[in-house]
Amino acid sequence: MSYRHPDFAKLGLGAAPECAFVPAPKDETLPDGFMSTTNFPTYVHVGGKWRMPEMPRMDSHLVWDAKAERLLIKEFRLVKQGDLVAVATKEDGSEGVLVWDKGFADETDATHAEAFGFMSSEVSREKPVNYEAIFQQFMENRGAKGHILWVIGPALVHARGRDAMEWLIHHGFAHSVFAGNAVGVHDVEAALFGSTLGMKKDGTPEVGGHAYHMRAINEVKKAGSIKALVEQGKVKDGIMHACTVTDTPYVLAGSIRDDGPLPETIPDALEAQGRMREYTSKATMVVMVATALHSIAAGNMLPTFCTKPNGEMAEITTICVDQTEFLVSKLKDRGTHQAFGVVTNAQDFMRLIQLELMGRI
Repeated sequence: MSYRHPDFAKLGLGAAPECAFVPAPKDETLPDGFMSTTNFPTYVHVGGKWRMPEMPRMDSHLVWDAKAERLLIKEFRLVKQGDLVAVATKEDGSEGVLVWDKGFADETDATHAEAFGFMSSEVSREKPVNYEAIFQQFMENRGAKGHILWVIGPALVHARGRDAMEWLIHHGFAHSVFAGNAVGVHDVEAALFGSTLGMKKDGTPEVGGHAYHMRAINEVKKAGSIKALVEQGKVKDGIMHACTVTDTPYVLAGSIRDDGPLPETIPDALEAQGRMREYTSKATMVVMVATALHSIAAGNMLPTFCTKPNGEMAEITTICVDQTEFLVSKLKDRGTHQAFGVVTNAQDFMRLIQLELMGRI
């Protein structure tokens, strides 16, 4: 569905006032009455015209750079003393800020919901999944046509989705990858020892395998980095290998429970958030597989829309894959309402995607 910009005259906003901007009183402090952003397209009347801010996301703030005539969105922590911060309490344009949630809506809605119906929940393991639409989105965003961001958890590695993820990276279906320390560790473990957390590919335990992930971390530490271990020829396959040899950027965000961590893992949460924002701002499609915390974190940085490389504005295709409905519902409750849920295990989803796309390229 093509995007429709608002008609400000029809909305009665032809003579709307410009938005008020007030200097931030000090670093990381906002003026009273500040505007808090959503993930919908937002228009601000400033500098004589309605403008859309750069790098949109929810739970942040509108800042006007008068010298450069740029309208920015800054996170709370990035606001500096003297920054001109938008002050508005209404989002209907009457105070110079319009949050536009009808850009992708149909002109008319001729349907009427019945009072009673089966399969009416948004997410359910019993409802069919339109995989054909998912395959089409992968093809439409492949390579230079878009930016596919993957957000993955260690279950993808344990469940043997690793080979599929590796193939997708090599064939243009992954432009950036978000994960935690565990994904990197267990992927390197699989490359070095053929196991993840001591479990072999057939699901049986490896004798002494409980220590293999620690040995994997030590090998990376000895080499200095994952990249160095790949260049030494010791890691010859897997997700980290594929990202390294294809120059696909990845962000490993650390947590308090990490072993090691790996040299590439970013233990500072704010630094990791900043790195992640570099890629959520480029994403035209996001695929989240088997990770609650990273999915919600990435979702909170995503707008509902994007600008494709051809300049066309489009909705960001957001797919959340998990074994339970809980994660998709939680993701939507945290503001990522555009997320489409696929209730299945990581291995089945990844293998199906790989096999189908192999036949289309």
